[in-house]
Amino acid sequence: MSLQALKVPKWGLSMEEGAVVEWHVAEGAEVGVGDELLEVETSKIANAVESPVAGRVVRIVAQPGETLAVGGLLAVIAQAGASPDAAEIDAFVADFQASFVPGGDDEGAGSSGPQTLEIDGARISYLTAGGGEATPLVLVHGFGGDANNWLFNLTELAVSRPVFALDLPGHGASTKAVGEGSVAALAEALLGFLAALKLPRVHLAGHSLGGAVALEATRRAPERVASLALLAPAGLGERINGGYLQGFIAAQSRRDMKPVLAQLFCDQALVSRDMIEDILKYKRLDGVTEALETLSAGIFPAGRQAAALRGVLEDPARPVLVIWGREDAIASPADADGLPAHVRVEVLDSVGHMPHMEAAGQVNRLLQEHLG
Repeated sequence: MSLQALKVPKWGLSMEEGAVVEWHVAEGAEVGVGDELLEVETSKIANAVESPVAGRVVRIVAQPGETLAVGGLLAVIAQAGASPDAAEIDAFVADFQASFVPGGDDEGAGSSGPQTLEIDGARISYLTAGGGEATPLVLVHGFGGDANNWLFNLTELAVSRPVFALDLPGHGASTKAVGEGSVAALAEALLGFLAALKLPRVHLAGHSLGGAVALEATRRAPERVASLALLAPAGLGERINGGYLQGFIAAQSRRDMKPVLAQLFCDQALVSRDMIEDILKYKRLDGVTEALETLSAGIFPAGRQAAALRGVLEDPARPVLVIWGREDAIASPADADGLPAHVRVEVLDSVGHMPHMEAAGQVNRLLQEHLG
């Protein structure tokens, strides 16, 4: 088939529809694989939709302001070398619209709803997608986050391997008991999670605090970790935005939380009302405030990073990718300076502390290349 449907992607398990914000290309534009074609907004966050093929945009179907169900037709792309006439394009659009069933599309197939494990009496919640024999990938979120922080990445990375995203203790739907509140305690929980799922060897990708947890787990059980991907990680330097941490813990209203979350992004317009509400709902759960205070005091005492884990990266046999946003206001990309030569470092322009959300397409391509 020389014509390719550009459809509303499924970002996260709860996404049902998306609204077209704006197109970055005009009808007739030549595009390459991965080119950002338009912005689509969900109830959670806006993100770019990229071209799945190289070719030409021959028909823009959905206009700015329109809301479509997941899997709905945004545009038609003629693959490179194809020259369809208007009648062929009309027929393609008509056939698609006639057969499309909202909610019946297979976008995001292979993903499942939240699952739980009991590990030594503690509940760990997680999401999973994909399958096959390739080495699994485990995604580890940051301070105050949860598995849903990977909504733009989970199914994209699960095309050729199993992918798991867990809620660390103190976060999401997992137990709120965090023990001594150290990176070591969280790393032990991560290793217990791998053992419970019978995953003898995995790739680890950790964001922020999750990066330090991935590093500590690698230090404790190097034979379990095939590679490391670290996104704006803690553990590589001393500096951290202590004001952000304390502001996150203290905020109890939308008015207080919005400027705190805005520090996470270069494009602060990405902080949506639903994002704020989701965070506030989590913070109202029993035990959350105490857990966050314990973790902050144990891992970031006096607004500094307690864990020094650069030495974990000295082993040249383990592939390591570090991704940082140049505009990160929480942890400094300068912490990636002076790492061993075998460590690949990518600093993304116009991106803040959440590269996997703010530049999901770039990050997914870097991770897929890293995983090989």
